Amino acid sequence: MKFFELSELPYGTDALEPHVSAETLEFHHGKHHAGYVDTLNELLTQEGAEPAELEHFVLTAEGAVSENAGQAWNHAFYWESMAPDGGGEPGRDVAAALEEAFGGTDAFREQFAREAVSHFGSGWAWLVATQAGRLEIVTTHDARCPLRDGSVPLLTCDVWEHAYYLDHRNDRGAYLDAFFEVVDWQRVAERLATTTLLYGARRA
Repeated sequence: MKFFELSELPYGTDALEPHVSAETLEFHHGKHHAGYVDTLNELLTQEGAEPAELEHFVLTAEGAVSENAGQAWNHAFYWESMAPDGGGEPGRDVAAALEEAFGGTDAFREQFAREAVSHFGSGWAWLVATQAGRLEIVTTHDARCPLRDGSVPLLTCDVWEHAYYLDHRNDRGAYLDAFFEVVDWQRVAERLATTTLLYGARRA
């Protein structure tokens, strides 16, 4: 039984060049992301699992199922954190939120990049809204997703080596610079608006 299909990229493999190469996207999406989805399907079939949304397995599974479900979800979210017309400055609402939480967009970028570059080993860097309604930068190891901690992801950057080695070798800092050239601030704004509806009362 096939529980999940590989989600398609929301743009062509060459659409993020020169910041993210077509070769990187072809391998990262077509091999790594696809591999997690295929392995998840195999594991769920072996376990005789009941069909459910991917988030169900992200939130409730353990072991190999949790790892592959997390990687499948995280990667789909990551692709939608970037856009061919991304980069630049965020819109008013996101800029105001970053000002309140971090002291401004530049300060946020610096802190996010610092956390991502210094994260030891494989994992993810995230901008999240906590259950208290605050924006925070967090990093997670391996396949861990902030959904399991009750936070709402707004933006993520994959800091597994396969995300950047073809383009930047071992220079994770250069990869973060490139990432911010394609960040989809409009998508962040949409996620933030939804989060404000969820947690706005708590912030007030």
